[in-house]
Amino acid sequence: MSQYETLEVTQDGSVMVIALNRPEKMNTFNTALRREIAQAAIAANLDETVRAVVLTGNGRAFSAGADLSDGDGMANGKSVESDLNFEYKPGVLAIHNSSKPWIAVINGPCAGIAYSYAMACDLACMGEGAYLYQPFSAIGLVPDGGATWLIPRLVGTKRAYELMALGEKLSSEKAMAMGMVNRVFPDESLREDGIAYAKEVADRSPLALSYTKAAVSFGQTHTLDEAISKEAELQAMCIDSEDAKNAVISFFNKQKPEWKGR
Repeated sequence: MSQYETLEVTQDGSVMVIALNRPEKMNTFNTALRREIAQAAIAANLDETVRAVVLTGNGRAFSAGADLSDGDGMANGKSVESDLNFEYKPGVLAIHNSSKPWIAVINGPCAGIAYSYAMACDLACMGEGAYLYQPFSAIGLVPDGGATWLIPRLVGTKRAYELMALGEKLSSEKAMAMGMVNRVFPDESLREDGIAYAKEVADRSPLALSYTKAAVSFGQTHTLDEAISKEAELQAMCIDSEDAKNAVISFFNKQKPEWKGR
């Protein structure tokens, strides 16, 4: 694996695990981390041996957000605007736009800009003691990193605005009830359980996972008429694939299919 200053990147079978690795700083985003996470995300997306990616944090936090003590982190409006557009944005988009499933495994606090990285993932798991936190209104700022686009699509505009306006520390139980996460696991086994969950996802057809993600994304901004046609287009591609043909043979032979992604 490539060496990073602020990330620990490992691979467990077909699952890549990208762990934010500044535990002494609660994995806050400094210049190096916001650049490296984009690099690692792109590398994971391009790696043909990877079928699912886990994003998590080392230590007692997923991430406490931006490192406000980092050199130019809060220098002036222009520098912050540039950082958000050219350093944070590529990482969030690399996750959201990936053809592979990304799974956030949220341990401890997940605050500020880190919230956006977690919600950009396709699936999410939380530890029982973890929480999500939008702190911006308390320090005179607006949510960033795509939070105002990502969160309303999960919980609706009224709930999203309330979370941002009041800065509620959203518990794992409440996040689960609101549809923001898929699983809640004990804190002590969260990493293990989260990777097992990712492996379950990675065992599915990579083409089906990729095209389903594309279809769901398409459906958010198009009509039902258009969505049905998009599904038909993608279904034709799946049916003509080598994987689908082999899966039918495996089904009748009562065997587990071996996916090739083509």
